[in-house]
Formats: sequence, structure tokens, C-alpha cells
Amino acid sequence: MADATEQTAVVLEAVGAITERLEAEKEHLTDLDSAIGDADHGANMARGFAAARDQTADMEDADPADVVKTVGTALISEVGGASGPLYGGSIMSASSELAGGLDEAATVAFAEAYLEKLQDRGDARVGDKTMVDALVPAVHTYKKSIEEDDLPPLTALSKAVDAAERGVEFTVPLRAKKGRASYLGWRSVGHQDPGATSTLYILEELLDVAADHLEGEIDRDATSPTIPDDEPEEE
Repeated sequence: MADATEQTAVVLEAVGAITERLEAEKEHLTDLDSAIGDADHGANMARGFAAARDQTADMEDADPADVVKTVGTALISEVGGASGPLYGGSIMSASSELAGGLDEAATVAFAEAYLEKLQDRGDARVGDKTMVDALVPAVHTYKKSIEEDDLPPLTALSKAVDAAERGVEFTVPLRAKKGRASYLGWRSVGHQDPGATSTLYILEELLDVAADHLEGEIDRDATSPTIPDDEPEEE
């Protein structure tokens, strides 16, 4: 992805892939949300990204950051409930980190800014049974894989996806502390969080698109190679 035009084409491809995935998973997300929420997460996310795809369709000559910002504005206007401001507002805010293009440093900065804004807006932390439970381990894994382990971006992203998948699984035994699900108290235990699940779907589609354009290996194992396998010996 040497120039802005090529990078923009990849971003538009990713928006299309995410839109198709969320449409395909709409009923499943609705089922998850029916158990602990308003039963509208699937429809809202599918509608929001469909609008984002439509609004960015003619932006082939725009900068990648402008395309991402437009995705955010579309989600704010089209996604109902809390998800619109959470997803869309956070994407809009973080899009400025991509002003110089989609290099490694910019994508790490975007991921960190997106996570920070999302947590500020939703006031959610790991363990609250929200999308944050998938996003935090994904962002931390991606950052460490790039900056500490010196892995190629594709490999780093694949590890981030694995971390997000573990985060989704982590939500099942939790008691919800945010949103409509929190009203259920202990009845929310045993249900997978729909927001964490849709976050995983988005990351999986980003990985699939990246695999067609970046060199590197797919490694769906969030374990860091800099962490020793053996416990340190006691003195």
C-alpha cells in the first residue's frame, strides 16, 4: 500500500467486507442481544455499516483518514442506542491518527485512540461485560506485537483477533455492569455479550482484507514470543 489512493481502496474494501459480515450475522447478534439487551444490536450494526458503505462509495480519491471519519459519522447517524456514539464517535475522533497514512505507527495510534475514546464515552472497563472486554486485549496485543515483538502488521493483527476472541469468551460468565444488560443482575451471567461479538466480527474482516494486501503469517495465538514458556527458577 504505497500511496494514499491504494490505501483508500483497501479501507473501502474493508468497509464493504464488514458490512457484508454484519448483515450475515445480524440474526445471531439479535439473538445474543435478545437475551440481555434490547434485541436491536444486530439490526443497528448492519444498518449503520450499510450506510457507511453507501456514504463512502464515491470516496476513491479521498484520504484514508477522511474515509474512516465518514464511516464514523454514518454510524453516529444510523446506529441506534448507545452503539452509535460509542462506535461512530470513537472512530471519528481516532480517524485523525491516520492523517499521515496507514503505516504501523498510525494504526497503533488509531487503535489506542479509538479504545481511549470508547472507554471515556461508555465508562466501561474490562470485566463489565461490554465490547471493551474484546477490544482491550485486542489493542494491547496489537501494540505489543508491533512495538515490542517487532512482528509484521499482519501477524500482529492476527494475534489481536485471537485476543479479541478470547475476550468474547471471557464475557460469558460475567455479570453485566453496564447498559440494559446490567438491569438483569445475575441473570446476565451465562450469556455472550453482543457488543464484544460484533467487535470480533469487525476485527476478523479487517484481518481477512489485510491478508490480501500485506506480507506476513497469520498466527491466531495471542501469546507473546517475548514471554518465556517456563516459570523462573526460585533462588
